[in-house]
Amino acid sequence: MSRASAPGRSPGARPRTGYDVVVAGGGPAGCAAALALARAGRQVLLADAGTGPPKAGEALVSAGGVLLDDLGAGDRVLGSGHLTCYANLSAWGSYELRAVDFVNDPQGPGWHLDRKVFDGRLREAVRAAGAEVVEGTAVRRPVRRPDGGWILVLRGPGGDRAVRCRWLVDATGRGAAIAVRCGAVRRVRDRLTAVCLALDAAPGAADGCSLVESVEDGWWYTAPLPRGRRLITYFTDTDLPSAALRTAEQVRLRVRATRYVGRRAGPHGFAVSAVPRRAPAYSAYLDRVYGEGWVAAGDAAVAFDPFSSQGVLTALYTGMSAGRAVDARLRGEVGALEGYAEGVRRARAAYVRGHRGVHAQEARWAHRAFWARRLAAAGDGARR
Repeated sequence: MSRASAPGRSPGARPRTGYDVVVAGGGPAGCAAALALARAGRQVLLADAGTGPPKAGEALVSAGGVLLDDLGAGDRVLGSGHLTCYANLSAWGSYELRAVDFVNDPQGPGWHLDRKVFDGRLREAVRAAGAEVVEGTAVRRPVRRPDGGWILVLRGPGGDRAVRCRWLVDATGRGAAIAVRCGAVRRVRDRLTAVCLALDAAPGAADGCSLVESVEDGWWYTAPLPRGRRLITYFTDTDLPSAALRTAEQVRLRVRATRYVGRRAGPHGFAVSAVPRRAPAYSAYLDRVYGEGWVAAGDAAVAFDPFSSQGVLTALYTGMSAGRAVDARLRGEVGALEGYAEGVRRARAAYVRGHRGVHAQEARWAHRAFWARRLAAAGDGARR
């Protein structure tokens, strides 16, 4: 949708220059915040820069569907185009393959997402809720006004556009561009990176399950993708030699050494032209998730190791919670943002406890740097 045809304006009308809230970032966190605010009757602009690494193969647990329903977008976003996730398989801490299935989950199974479809439909839901959405557009040079609001520049394909707003939501990802500019400090807990490769379609190869397999210098993840394709991802630390995977052939040789991931990848083949991509996967958080006129959500506020399978869910939860908190603050509820910050703190504390516990289970390669670092962190947590 073009700016001229955005909800709330007649075709040919001049773009608005003032909003209650500008949301920077068009992923799940930014869209959830914009939806919460628009449904509360706020004038919202969502700016999606579209410059982050491409997303593929991410999962959403069934609780995510409940959050999307709360935002009025469940059927629109999850109605089709994604694969059902029936179980999580893992070979972690031993060579035995274990399964956690969702047959008895009262909320049902989760989803293997087509992230391009998922994010695009979320932005469509934001538009349908009455917010303005501009794509390929970044928020630049936010400056505080004397009255406490903001003046900022939207830089997009049509050139620069100056707008005003009362609040900013930073959903720009792990970089937390706005929050850091406003004085927040990012705390990074590790050096985890992901090397991802999408494999070609193989008829009948999809099994409806994700699989995690730990190895001596990290761990592998694989899951089916829509249209018969498959994603394989290797997680290790950026400073280790194991991170130097530049070609599909290098990935193939390494995955051959696995017990389980290789069996699922084999039928798909490794196209010579395929190029592995890299994505940040480290755990991080901000020392404060809100300030005067701004709030951070999603990975900008708190980013989790993908092993937790909570990335998209946390983005939706923090985005929705941040949007509701900003709306409450605009209505005069002074403590609304502190309540949001406390919710983020509790979520991060629970994640850290779980992360330490899970990594403490893998002691087969305690002498290797990747696992020694995580075992040391688990020990530190147990002594506190």
